[in-house]
Amino acid sequence: MHTDSIRCLNPVGFHRMVYHEWGSAENDRVIVCVHGLARNSRDFDELALALSRDYRVICPDIVGRGESDWLPTGQVYGIPQYLNDITALLARLNVNKVDWVGTSMGGIIGMCLAALPNSPIKHLVLNDIGAFVPVSSLKRISEYLGDKQFQSLSEVEAYMRDTYESFKHLSDRQWHHLAKHGSRLDENEVYHLHYDPAIAQATADASSEDVDLWPVWSAINIPQLLIWGEESDVLQEETVRKMQANDKLELISIPGIPHVPSLMESEQIHQVQNWLREHRKD
Repeated sequence: MHTDSIRCLNPVGFHRMVYHEWGSAENDRVIVCVHGLARNSRDFDELALALSRDYRVICPDIVGRGESDWLPTGQVYGIPQYLNDITALLARLNVNKVDWVGTSMGGIIGMCLAALPNSPIKHLVLNDIGAFVPVSSLKRISEYLGDKQFQSLSEVEAYMRDTYESFKHLSDRQWHHLAKHGSRLDENEVYHLHYDPAIAQATADASSEDVDLWPVWSAINIPQLLIWGEESDVLQEETVRKMQANDKLELISIPGIPHVPSLMESEQIHQVQNWLREHRKD
């Protein structure tokens, strides 16, 4: 794994976005993996390692998360800023086409890019996110965000085990990995979750109504893989069934899993890998 960063523009200045790269930099097959709302790029370590057999894999920390800078006070965390940052990243990579894996928020960013004319995205993997997000799920998510504080890494891990029910099949090693990379230690030796607490307020402000992405998703005309945790409140069955009307979309259903599948389990990794290989010539 190689780590680098770029400078991205916000309304009042520049911020640094960190990304991790796997595989050969000479490989012209590039895939970008983008994490969920309160997560970070290191969620993809195991998937990235597997995909690096076929791809140059790029995993960014979206601004305000992980090792990337936080936005200046008063600036808005939202899709327009993320699209701007990803565009800068693609320019740095100097590539004309990419494949995309997006978990939750990362999938929304991918949909927004893929729907645009002359988009560089050629294959789209959506992890438990679709064309409609009910307001009830947004309110649930906003309730667990905020400036949590912990006295030890083991407390961070315990919190994550309690919060991320969909990760219940992960090993102790994987939970430790999530806790280590999903937290930061401040100058007072107190642990916090590894994102800007301002994201919590931005999410709460955006949680007053459903998110209707049907016009965006309907403009996408590339092969898509939809991964659905069947107990998800973010991606509901009605949305999945309507999306299946698109003959370019394939579905993988995971029984008993709520929002969001980890993509850290071997079977899930192999399913993504196999789908991408099957569509290599598309």
